[in-house]
Amino acid sequence: MSASALPELRAHTLDAQRQWCVDPRTKILLVLACSIAVMSPGGLRFVPVVLILAIGMAVSERAWPRALGLPATVTVTWVLGWLLPLWWPNAFTAIVALACTYLIRFVATIGVGMHLIATTSPMQLAAAFRAWRIPRPISVTLAVMLRFFPVVSSEAASVLDAMRLRGLAGTSGLLRHPVLTLERFTVPMIAASLRASEDLSASAILRGLGSYRTPTAMHPPRFGPADLVLVITAAVLTSAALVLPSPLT
Repeated sequence: MSASALPELRAHTLDAQRQWCVDPRTKILLVLACSIAVMSPGGLRFVPVVLILAIGMAVSERAWPRALGLPATVTVTWVLGWLLPLWWPNAFTAIVALACTYLIRFVATIGVGMHLIATTSPMQLAAAFRAWRIPRPISVTLAVMLRFFPVVSSEAASVLDAMRLRGLAGTSGLLRHPVLTLERFTVPMIAASLRASEDLSASAILRGLGSYRTPTAMHPPRFGPADLVLVITAAVLTSAALVLPSPLT
């Protein structure tokens, strides 16, 4: 293969990959639909459907910790909320069961939302909002927030590593030095958050997010085969949830 054909082959490969990427608007609508379904009266019937979608999305992006953590968390919640009151009926287990009926809904919905956050860049989110004609202050704010939380999360991990070297991290450090532990975590996180917000503001200005002109997306959002497969899968699972008996009711 000649060297001149390599860029063309690479372009075809990227186009094929983008064709099987889910449109950000589809992911946003899916998160909204899952939230409304599981939080509505009788929403426990749709929790297994949302959980299957969340696990399938995690597997598709090879996020194995999330793919394994979601069913493990739901299993623990199901044991505490449904089996424990049967084995040990009292007022305490009744309160735990009531809390778990809402917690399991949040876990399933957060699993779908984590896929949206992990696979959608701020520029893709901004392009999707422009396609929906959403006002610029809302779209810019949400796009910056999408980039802000991963930066703060990495800064928090660095602060915890430094605290762990000083013996202030974990339950033992919090019990031995509660005030010092909170101080050594809170003060660096405030400084890191302010620094991250300034950097993100400068980056947003350089990218033209504050401009009055409508930017042109290099890869505008388009509905494709992946969106159709996701919609059909969600429709089939929803139909099954309406027909089959639910294990959570």
